[in-house]
Amino acid sequence: MTFDFERKQRIAIIGGGPGGYEAAIAGAQLGAEVTLIESTGVGGSAILTDVVPSKTLIATADAARSIGDAGDLGVQFYARGENGKPLKPEVAINLLAVNKRILALAGQQSEDIREQLLDAGVKIISGHGRLEGDEAVVVSTGPKGTDFDRIEADTFVISVGASPRELPSAKPDGDRILTWKQLYDLESVPESLIVVGSGVTGAEFASAYMNLGSQVTLVSSREQVLPGEDPDAAKVLEKVFRRGGMKLLAKSRAEKVVNTGDGVVVTLSDGSTVEGSHCLMAVGAVPNTKDLGLETAGVQLADSGHIMVNKVGRTSVPNIYAVGDCTNLVPLASVAGMLGRTAVFHAMGDAVIPFSERRIASNIFTSPEIATVGWTQEEGAAVYKLPLEANARAKMMGVKDGFVKLFARESSGTIIGGVVVAPKASELIFPIAIAVERRLTVDQLGRVFAAYPSLTTSITDAARAMHGVDLRS
Repeated sequence: MTFDFERKQRIAIIGGGPGGYEAAIAGAQLGAEVTLIESTGVGGSAILTDVVPSKTLIATADAARSIGDAGDLGVQFYARGENGKPLKPEVAINLLAVNKRILALAGQQSEDIREQLLDAGVKIISGHGRLEGDEAVVVSTGPKGTDFDRIEADTFVISVGASPRELPSAKPDGDRILTWKQLYDLESVPESLIVVGSGVTGAEFASAYMNLGSQVTLVSSREQVLPGEDPDAAKVLEKVFRRGGMKLLAKSRAEKVVNTGDGVVVTLSDGSTVEGSHCLMAVGAVPNTKDLGLETAGVQLADSGHIMVNKVGRTSVPNIYAVGDCTNLVPLASVAGMLGRTAVFHAMGDAVIPFSERRIASNIFTSPEIATVGWTQEEGAAVYKLPLEANARAKMMGVKDGFVKLFARESSGTIIGGVVVAPKASELIFPIAIAVERRLTVDQLGRVFAAYPSLTTSITDAARAMHGVDLRS
């Protein structure tokens, strides 16, 4: 591939999710001629069927839980009966209205991103893109995909995301057996929801529907909810789940799910069965990398179909990059967006900082939320854990569950990671993420003023508690 430096560099992006649209904006900022190809809508599944819709549903569930917990703070809701005596009203969930709002909000977010891209000068084509070697993309457009455009480019970015994994013995039908994309077609809260899979997606929806009023059973093939996450955080979540009435089935693998017409029957590997009104299959995702011309172009794929990339998103073909859930890197929207910018900056010769998993701040939107950044406890570090119930603001809010945990190097006190289990942990993890990114010590973090009273004082309190402690002990 040779570049004609008399014209703008041309960038073609297949997929308009967080990685794709961030890459497009970055390219436009640097003066490139950018074309974005998207088959389902700007924002991709993250905006239209995954991240934005699920977190909107969770926000509704949190609101319902807050109403239910208000009595602990002395707030009581009553209606007057015919005899003038107070009646305690029930919290009702209009799921049809909830889902209507969710889809409208997702559509508006998609349109906002589309306008931002157009304002930046990005050309958007609706259709299915397919590589033609390393020099062009062929896009099928038109009502039946029978029309074709050929777009030549110097650099290509693949950002096609992933789809829910389906099991042949538990085929989603959109009626009783559902993927997370199909939940928003429900008109009422499931009476009894069986969630198969206790990873992030399974745990989030189990938490949300429990708080919306479903009787939830969570089927986990592993010993704990959220396998691979901080064990202390998982224990807190399991305690909250059980307290809320959720049934947890550990070391239980679902072999088959059958729609009986008015419910579902889940058969486990030991032969036992679980019955419910609906079943959510949350057993992972598969990359959308078929029929993209990747193999013909020489792009290396893992056996799973994920695109192999380096720390700047570059594939085995020098001018082809890939970002997001279709790659072998961490499947997070924030990672996709960051790597989308990094890939384009690298392709255009701008300065970049290679991707590092140790700097990722991630959040699980259960109730309470679980946020993490940096190194984990198993990888060795000095550790300090401060229960949230000791925090004055937490007491005022009626918060009983959660903690702040910091990890620091034994020799220097440099903060290398942290875990927060708390309401809005996704916001509270940010100062710890800055500390990890900037390699601050516990003393440097402990000297920062935090407003009092606030939940953030637990972060500075934990850092201060590590001052003067023999970190090697």
